[in-house]
Amino acid sequence: MTATAPLRGPRPGPTPVRRPLGASALLATLTGLFLGLMLACAAPASAHAALTGSDPRDGAVVDTAPRSITLSFSESVSLSDDAIRVLDPTGERADTGGPRSTGAGGAARYAVTLHSGLPDGTYTVAWQAVSADSHPVSGAFTFSIGAPSTTTVTLPASTAGGGLVGALYGIARYAAYTGFILLAGGSAFVLACWRGGASVRPLQRLVVGGWITLTASTLAMLMLRNPYTGSGKLSDAFDPGGLQAVLDTKPGAALISRLLLLGASALFVAVLFGTYPQREDETERKDLTFGLALGGAVVATGIAGTWSLAEHASTGLQPGIAMPVDMAHLLAVAAWLGGLAALLTALYRVPELPAGAVRRFSRVAFVCVVVLAGTGLYQSWRQVGSWSALTGTTYGRLLLVKVGLVAVLVGVAWISRRWTGRLTVGGPPATDPAADVPVEGDDPPAEPASEEPVRPSASVTEEPVRVCAPVAEGPVHTSVSVAGAGTHPERAAQLARQQALMTAAKVKRARDADPGRTGLRRSVLVETGVAVVLLAVTTLLSSTEPGRTEEEAARTNTAAAPAPAQPVTVSLPFDTGGRAGKGTVQVDVDPGRTGSNDMHLWLQDAGGTAMDVPEVRMALTLEAKDIGPLPVLPDRLAEGHWTASDVQIPMAGRWKLAVTVRTSDIDQTTVDGYVKIG
Repeated sequence: MTATAPLRGPRPGPTPVRRPLGASALLATLTGLFLGLMLACAAPASAHAALTGSDPRDGAVVDTAPRSITLSFSESVSLSDDAIRVLDPTGERADTGGPRSTGAGGAARYAVTLHSGLPDGTYTVAWQAVSADSHPVSGAFTFSIGAPSTTTVTLPASTAGGGLVGALYGIARYAAYTGFILLAGGSAFVLACWRGGASVRPLQRLVVGGWITLTASTLAMLMLRNPYTGSGKLSDAFDPGGLQAVLDTKPGAALISRLLLLGASALFVAVLFGTYPQREDETERKDLTFGLALGGAVVATGIAGTWSLAEHASTGLQPGIAMPVDMAHLLAVAAWLGGLAALLTALYRVPELPAGAVRRFSRVAFVCVVVLAGTGLYQSWRQVGSWSALTGTTYGRLLLVKVGLVAVLVGVAWISRRWTGRLTVGGPPATDPAADVPVEGDDPPAEPASEEPVRPSASVTEEPVRVCAPVAEGPVHTSVSVAGAGTHPERAAQLARQQALMTAAKVKRARDADPGRTGLRRSVLVETGVAVVLLAVTTLLSSTEPGRTEEEAARTNTAAAPAPAQPVTVSLPFDTGGRAGKGTVQVDVDPGRTGSNDMHLWLQDAGGTAMDVPEVRMALTLEAKDIGPLPVLPDRLAEGHWTASDVQIPMAGRWKLAVTVRTSDIDQTTVDGYVKIG
């Protein structure tokens, strides 16, 4: 059936068609959702180096001012000149600055010298450092000289790497991983699975987008590095001095190296999508394929090394083995997930993706899963170390989530592999991407779709022009007149838009005609959605303290913690001079620390029998601080047993205990002894 309708005056444009949410929009939504979830659930970059001890310890009360403050860490850290600050009760600096290393045999111990003649009161020690795996750590504690006092210093509520700068740095880290996966994995998909895809515009956009994302995120991390590990102020990102300081660090050198390698990768991308598709000579094409594969592998390995050389793998147990294993793990992730993104793009944007390309990617993905299983097992042992850390630490629980997501991803991939076997194989044999010879089982390769809109012929007639668009039920012919189109360019553009829409509908119907291809598109979309979540969890893992380190720090803190206070006992012989005036008084101070204590007195005569006396008094004096005497009046509890409750001892030190015993109206004596409190 043909419908003819001459154009008479302007006609409204085609009715907008509501299109379902496409693959790109779904992926963008998933990425944004889980990136937000990652940032909402994640604390600021967790401490990878932990403070294991200090001298004086947190909360300690010392008699005299120490000459220096010493901090011990679970692993080596980088400290700036202002990394350890000691503040007096008024908030003024009490240290001379410039921490120095005092550890022997590789111990991470650092000290800062204090000013002489410090007054009594409570002092605050605030510290901030960068652990060996590039993450900032910080903390604070207090100690007192002489006696605790009020202080105007407020302990920081946030930790290093938090706030707006920490959130932006986390986004940049996530974007960097994503960009590398798209760049390396998309390129590997073209070279290893579908070389004809080098001329397909959507795949070109995917890989170039990965390069832009990785480059932009690397620059952002380089600018944010100074405030991320320092002040936390966004304005410091533009401080030239801070940027210079970052370049002198291992993470800064890694980021600069990544930018240089990205320059080389730009040349690789230009050849892959520029010169490579234009080569028609088979020998030249094979040589160029080998060169691209070798050069791309070297550049990708180098970029992966910029993570391994500056983060978890570079410190801790077996770094010489851990770094190449970490690089292999990251490359396998990129080849699998990046190839998955390229496959999804081709399935949704390319009319006729060869079935052979899908099968080749299936084999590549299987090899990647095997590599991930081996390297992931080693990394899990290295970073977790025990079953208790696997379930009892944040890193271990995140690792369990990651393993579960990988299992789901493998399960969905198995479904995709089954859909691959159902792809339509009929039709003319396809051309092998590696060589222009037919390959059994391949579908015809996709012709690169033209980006230019279809335009009407320049010759204009008064006769109607019929445009035919086949549909599922049969061809339906639509005829429109372009009379006067030469004088009405908007009508010609309108006709071009209509024809482009009908052509796109035809391509979509042809693409959806194969149920195997439709099922594969859906399963690969699910795979990619799971991969987005997996990437978010992986980013969290890279900024979380490893379980092994967390447990070791906890054990060290437990071992270094002071022993709990024990009751103090002192026995004092006395002689009042009267009849049966000789005996011994035993004084127990429980728990023997500053604050509230209970005191018990046991009186025995010379024969060791409980001795009853009319009166007992005590007094406490801290001679070093000229405190006291503080009177204590015990109550008689039983024969030979006197007690005093809630005796307040204000500070630690060597207290003089004076006990007065009266055995008659005129016979009494006072004996002295010393007890160590705190």
